[in-house]
Amino acid sequence: MGGFPSGNGDELAELSEINVTPFIDVMLVLLIIFMVAAPLSSVDQRIALPASSAKPAPRQDKPLFVTLQTDRSLLLGDKPVPLARLGEGLDAATGGRRDTPLFFQADRAAAYEDVMAVMDALRAAGYLQVGLVGREAG
Repeated sequence: MGGFPSGNGDELAELSEINVTPFIDVMLVLLIIFMVAAPLSSVDQRIALPASSAKPAPRQDKPLFVTLQTDRSLLLGDKPVPLARLGEGLDAATGGRRDTPLFFQADRAAAYEDVMAVMDALRAAGYLQVGLVGREAG
């Protein structure tokens, strides 16, 4: 412990502050070590994986798209459907299987309010596996 002279002459008062300089030095050294070591630990290794005898999961032959156009009209696949009857149209197209994955795409100029109305209608109809489709930049 350190001390400093008090006002009474020979007595030293205790100094109870922690010297943080060594702590900061150690932390900086550890930071540098981890910055150097982190890229080395994520090196890709070439390995030969064993073959699997499991059959691949069946994929949908033709994905089911729900499309919102600029004029607020909806298409289920290629057929127009009103928003109020979207659930019925989906039940007919999927055979009542609500776990069928759907793909929702909206025109760039469509209002956010209309996009959310379609998403709410999909959720109300019980279709929760909805993928949003976007155009790839390129």
